[in-house]
Amino acid sequence: MAQMPKTPRFSPSSGSRAAQAGSTRVIEVLAYPSVQLLDVTGPLQVFATANEQIVEAGGTPPYALRVVAKDRTQVAASSGLEITTEPLPRSSSALDTLLVAGGPGVDLAASDPALLDWLRQRAKKARRVASVCTGAFLLGASGALDGRRAVTHWSYCADLARRFPAIRVEADPIFVRDGAIWTSAGVTAGIDLALALVEEDLGRTTALAVARYLVVFLKRPGGQAQFSEALSLQSAEDEFGALHDWINKHLAGDLSLSRLAHQAGMSERSFSRHYAKATGLTPLRAIERLRVEAARRMLSETRLPAKRISQRCGFGSEETMRRSFLRVLATSPQDYRRRFGS
Repeated sequence: MAQMPKTPRFSPSSGSRAAQAGSTRVIEVLAYPSVQLLDVTGPLQVFATANEQIVEAGGTPPYALRVVAKDRTQVAASSGLEITTEPLPRSSSALDTLLVAGGPGVDLAASDPALLDWLRQRAKKARRVASVCTGAFLLGASGALDGRRAVTHWSYCADLARRFPAIRVEADPIFVRDGAIWTSAGVTAGIDLALALVEEDLGRTTALAVARYLVVFLKRPGGQAQFSEALSLQSAEDEFGALHDWINKHLAGDLSLSRLAHQAGMSERSFSRHYAKATGLTPLRAIERLRVEAARRMLSETRLPAKRISQRCGFGSEETMRRSFLRVLATSPQDYRRRFGS
């Protein structure tokens, strides 16, 4: 039978060697009924794989992992799968990292005074505190995010800012660090956050080895562009899916309104009206965002000159591409590549 490959051996970085000689870091993940399963298991797997990496290199596991919940030995996640949990530890017990998961049950959890009181006391004991996705609402209710920068799932950023005006909500980052407090964007961004925590603890070599084993980016290209323009247009896939596929294959070609209308089999006036209704964007703005999306991928994944990328993506010139990047992403192509280039 086929088996998963063993975690590859690697030469420990200086951070990893320090971890081998140091004490085990206790990481607690706070769960509750209707928690998002991946908010819990995604980060846990990152830390567990880091343990495997260190053991394979001849060291001892740097992390002790616990999933804790109030008054329960099992918690049913929103998917229906049950997670085995430990009781909430006493606030005085040793702790390195407290991680708060998100999920549909977060509002009910945030309305529990006893849980919030435990969270406040436990956060004071932890070296660092983190939340995944809508777990930021639970941290927000505890007051831990007051006066701090934070992020949550893209569709809840406005709600987080409205409900907790003292939080400086940033809608785009995959994760945000403000001092000892870390928050992440939606669901899978918890993996990105956990990789950043591993890199801080054990060094880049270990974090990169973990990312490679899990087949994920160590540093994901883009911001919270998990809600990318390509994804945002999927709400119109039933009506314009074939057109979007065609556009992405012809970004450097003629994408005039008349050409798009012809491709969609409509008059220009009818096409413009139906497209705006389905996507919330004019065809011109949608094409600009799809071109920016394609250029972002090339900037982060290739070494092609910016001039060549601007031509391939249909901008025509570097200056036109720069203006579109500033308009859509509030950054320049050069800054984007500097930050996210491979």
